[in-house]
Amino acid sequence: MVLAPWGAVAAERSILVVGDSLSAAYGLPQERGWVALLGERIKRERLDYSVVNASISGDTTGGGLARIDRLLAQHKPAVVVLELGGNDGLRGLPIAEMRKNLAAMVERSRKAGARVLLVGVYIPPNYGPDYTKEFFDSFGELAKRHHTALVPYIMQDFALKPEFFQPDRIHPTVEAQPLMMEQVWKALRPLLKG
Repeated sequence: MVLAPWGAVAAERSILVVGDSLSAAYGLPQERGWVALLGERIKRERLDYSVVNASISGDTTGGGLARIDRLLAQHKPAVVVLELGGNDGLRGLPIAEMRKNLAAMVERSRKAGARVLLVGVYIPPNYGPDYTKEFFDSFGELAKRHHTALVPYIMQDFALKPEFFQPDRIHPTVEAQPLMMEQVWKALRPLLKG
């Protein structure tokens, strides 16, 4: 999905979102997902950016790493939003591997001239307190080490409110999408010129 900026056929600069089901609007109409809402916000603010949603439900950091070079070459983004890792955690994959994959995506995005926003997520506590804490802490540690912008937790505003989740209790509802967009917007806006 590509959302054109206000009053322009094609923007000079793009924001590339590489994510999983949280960014792919799983179970919802695409136009109601937080990424589409971000595109609308950018139009309202009259910023000369387009939003490209390259998110795939079920994607892992390994999948994102396998796709990142092609996406960077195709879209030449000014900003890359990385919202990956949740599926790594849900599959119990090694956290060190997730960190390595995210770090590689950050480095490749930077090498391509893009600023990077890393988006953190939690995983359910049934993986044990040590794994859960190390998983969550990884996002902040990576952002600090690589000097990227960070959304500590995209579901911060509603994580403990079951009414904001679909019946699977993992994927947010339509009502949650504006809250997710606002979490991203706060960290993204300083990265945008104009």
